[in-house]
Amino acid sequence: MRLGSIEFEKKGRVAVITLDEPSKLNALSAGIRQGVTQAFAMIEADPEIRVGIITGSGDKAFCAGADISGFDFAAASVKQFLDEVIGFLASPESCTKPLIAAVNGMAFGGGFELAIACDFVLASERAKFGVPEIQLGLLPGFAVVRLAELVGRAKAKEMSIIGEPVSAEEAVRLGLALRTVEHGKLMEEALAMAEKIATRPVLAVRMAKSFYNRGLGGDDLRAARDAFPFLFMTPDAREGVTAFREKRKPRFE
Repeated sequence: MRLGSIEFEKKGRVAVITLDEPSKLNALSAGIRQGVTQAFAMIEADPEIRVGIITGSGDKAFCAGADISGFDFAAASVKQFLDEVIGFLASPESCTKPLIAAVNGMAFGGGFELAIACDFVLASERAKFGVPEIQLGLLPGFAVVRLAELVGRAKAKEMSIIGEPVSAEEAVRLGLALRTVEHGKLMEEALAMAEKIATRPVLAVRMAKSFYNRGLGGDDLRAARDAFPFLFMTPDAREGVTAFREKRKPRFE
């Protein structure tokens, strides 16, 4: 089933969401955000579905991050964009059913954040994880309030300030991913894990997710929504995004 720019497939007790704009490396376009939001609503509403899997189409990317091809720097537009995107990236945490991110390639920026908001991350041996927004003069709005909890403060600073990606093996060592999987067997492994979870008692599984996620989505996300529009107003951010569009190195002031 096509929902926006994603494919939604129900396989018994498991729902599979495939981000499907491979020509844009499955960047978080309005179509992908719309489709994923609809898919989450369907997962929540269907009592037969116990677990969801999110993956990307193609062999290169799970999700390359935000789609900034038509980005508008007007203050009101920036605020609306951040409210929508940060809320969207946090949505896997508030879904009551377990979600597995099957990361089949690059998971950068918003794609990285979407993956770590899921309950489990399985990484193809080809996967790479990173928050490269600093190269655009920006910072990751969702990851800055989650990353330190996963990898520690120093590593979170290094990833955010330098912006270089880590390999699938390093992601496992850091606690970003549960384990690496042979690329061709990624979905097989994800489905097997989902089926195993689906055999467990529904209420206990939901309560486990709720307890481990308690405290998420509070003042930290509200602060990010309020503070980050100012960063988009800087000359460095304009230069970074312009350089990205023009496929050249930015010249930061």
